[in-house]
Amino acid sequence: MTIQEKMIEARPAPRSTVGPVAWLRANLFSGPVNTVFTLLGFYLLYILLTPTIQWAFINADWIGTSRDDCSREGACWVFVNARLGQFIYGLYPGSEIWRVNLTFAIFAGLIAWLAIPRLPFKRWVAVATLVGFPLLAYFLLYGGHFGLRVVETHRWGGLMLTLVLAVVGMVGALPIGIMLALGRRSQMPIVKSFCVVFIEFWRGVPLITVLFMASVMLPLFMPTGVSVDRLIRAFIGITLFQSAYMAEVIRGGLQAIPRGQEEAAAALGMGYWKRMGLIVLPQALKMMIPGIVNTFISLFKDTTLVMIIGLFDLLGIVQAALSDSRWLGFALEGYVFAAFMFWVFCFSMSRYSQYLERKLHTGHRR
Repeated sequence: MTIQEKMIEARPAPRSTVGPVAWLRANLFSGPVNTVFTLLGFYLLYILLTPTIQWAFINADWIGTSRDDCSREGACWVFVNARLGQFIYGLYPGSEIWRVNLTFAIFAGLIAWLAIPRLPFKRWVAVATLVGFPLLAYFLLYGGHFGLRVVETHRWGGLMLTLVLAVVGMVGALPIGIMLALGRRSQMPIVKSFCVVFIEFWRGVPLITVLFMASVMLPLFMPTGVSVDRLIRAFIGITLFQSAYMAEVIRGGLQAIPRGQEEAAAALGMGYWKRMGLIVLPQALKMMIPGIVNTFISLFKDTTLVMIIGLFDLLGIVQAALSDSRWLGFALEGYVFAAFMFWVFCFSMSRYSQYLERKLHTGHRR
């Protein structure tokens, strides 16, 4: 045993490992190479962001009613302000816009109810969102019942049409995709063959072709005097197309579940639908949340393709506004606005999926 008889010399205090300075030192300036790349990144951000902020905020024109109110030194958001109603509601009658706002408010309320953890009855709210809300939205937006004036679908447009297409596509594609994924793993040859052919057929053609066929070719095969609304045809095409992709995403989750779980459930006397509904599918859907949300985000952005069949979604209505001779030369502002709106919704879906992953995490994350 050694006994230290001398006093230990004073040592410098250990470097702090917490706080902003420690984070910067550990993540941005941890060595000469990282320091060089960090400084280079800051310089590129300075070059890119300075003129962008100057154009979009500092020198921008915000107030006015015509192009004469734009100084041309920065962005002219007067154009967006003047056309905002059309960008949001399309050609929907001004006196009936309250119906669109009410539909948006109900939808936002249902989504908020599902997103807030402490609120009860989430299962029933989810059923109401998937089943009841689409019917309510149809009666509100289209009218024809309860004294509401009929608003034809060719007057729908802008952000409203984008949301309607995306929501209907998501609500329709998810259950069809689940059934197709289960069918593809079925032991029954006819069911499996049908699902395989369906999935591979729709995955083999681009969405723009599906929309074109639904708009131009489908009416040629309809009986004389029978016509299907153009928007309904777009709904059907988008839903069937996305359900094929959704089926493959969910099939990946089903294959990741150990077969022993299903066999154990069968040993307990559970039938096929109980095994799938209570044991296999909940785990598969939880594991494939990133893939499912990725498909939803892709669908939301693909709604811009409905322009080829004469429907004016948000991007389409912005492009139509740019052809107005009174607002020529403001394309950049219009496209920036459309890009910002798409980013808001896609980023929100992405963040909510990450929240769901954290909330439902029960041991699959590594």
